[in-house]
Amino acid sequence: MGAIADAIVAYAQPLLDETDGSEHQMQTACTISQLCWNLALLPAERRDQSLREMQPSLNMDDAEFESFRCTVVIPMIRRHEQMFPHLHGGFSADTWQNDDSPPTHSGTAKQTEKYPGTDRYAPCPCNSGRKYKFCCGKKAR
Repeated sequence: MGAIADAIVAYAQPLLDETDGSEHQMQTACTISQLCWNLALLPAERRDQSLREMQPSLNMDDAEFESFRCTVVIPMIRRHEQMFPHLHGGFSADTWQNDDSPPTHSGTAKQTEKYPGTDRYAPCPCNSGRKYKFCCGKKAR
């Protein structure tokens, strides 16, 4: 499997571990995992409302639903926040750079550059919507 698939399986693992291994229970665990994943991506103030809207389709009375929310949904959302902090506002540029990555562009730019110090892969400061290296930072040939 690829890295993304591995991460999704690792996220769902607690729910998968609770099954008896039958196809039906595995599918249910994956579906609940996907539900929790999607809820985790919503702003916190919208999660409860979205989950409440799903209650009728889950065929649970209020007590069952509240138990499900407290014992499954909330822990899985917390798990998502811990496993994928960059999806929850915990992103910084350093999150994606490994230690052996080349240093970012320093401020020692040539005087001929239109926007000195701009990283070649950054959006162009002229607001063209293109990367700097393909726009104002384009090298003359």
